[in-house]
Amino acid sequence: MYEKWSSTLEKVDLFKDITFSELENMFFCLRPNIKQYQKDEIIALEGDDIKNFGILLEGKLMLYKEKFDGTRVLLKQVHPGQLFGEIASFSDKRKWPAQVQVAKNSTVMFMPPEKITNTCTNLCRGHRMLTLNMIKIISKKAINLNKTIEYLSVKSIRQKIAYYLLDQYKKTKSKNFMLDMNRNELSDFLNVTRPSLSREMANMRDEGLIDFHRSSIKLLNIDKLSSIV
Repeated sequence: MYEKWSSTLEKVDLFKDITFSELENMFFCLRPNIKQYQKDEIIALEGDDIKNFGILLEGKLMLYKEKFDGTRVLLKQVHPGQLFGEIASFSDKRKWPAQVQVAKNSTVMFMPPEKITNTCTNLCRGHRMLTLNMIKIISKKAINLNKTIEYLSVKSIRQKIAYYLLDQYKKTKSKNFMLDMNRNELSDFLNVTRPSLSREMANMRDEGLIDFHRSSIKLLNIDKLSSIV
C-alpha cells in the first residue's frame, strides 16, 4: 500500500535510519490516515482543533498566519517529505497555529502524536528511532521559528529582500540560485506587497546589487548586500 510513496517516505526526517521494510511493519501499529486534496483547498484553519500531524507525500502546501488587518503572512511552504503541525499536535492547546492551504494537488499522511510517544508493545528498534527523530525535528523547528521572527522584525523592504537573498546564498553556497517561491508567495513570506517587492528588486538590479530573470537570481555584490542588513 505504501510502496507508491517509498522514495518520499525514505527521505522523511521522522523515519531517518529506519528501513522501509521496518517502516511497513510499523505502519500496522501507527495506522496512518492518507488523504488527498485539490489545489486551493483548505486543510485546516488557524484555531481549529488538531488531532494529527501531517506528512506531505506529494504536492505542495502553504502555511499562512492571518494578521489583525485581514492580510496574511506566508510562514512556510511544505514540500513532499516534510512534516506540518507536529509541534502543535504535542501541545496542551492542540490547535492549528496557522492556516494550511493546498498550493497544488496533494496527498497527505496524517498520524496521531500518541502513536509516537506511546511505548511500542514490541519494543522495536524502529519505534525508538521514531521518538528520537521527532525530538530532533521539534528542536530544529524551534530554531527555524526564530529565523522567521527575524524576517518579520525587519521593517525595510530592501533589508528584508537582502536578508532573504543572503540566507538563500548561505543555503545554496552559490551566488546563482532559483527561488522556490513565486512573487506572490515571496511577498507574503516577507510581509510586503507584491508591487513594492518588484519595485525594490528592480531598484537593486539597477544599482548592480542583483540580477534576476523570473525565479533565477544572481547576487552581484555580496558585500553591499551584507551592509544592508
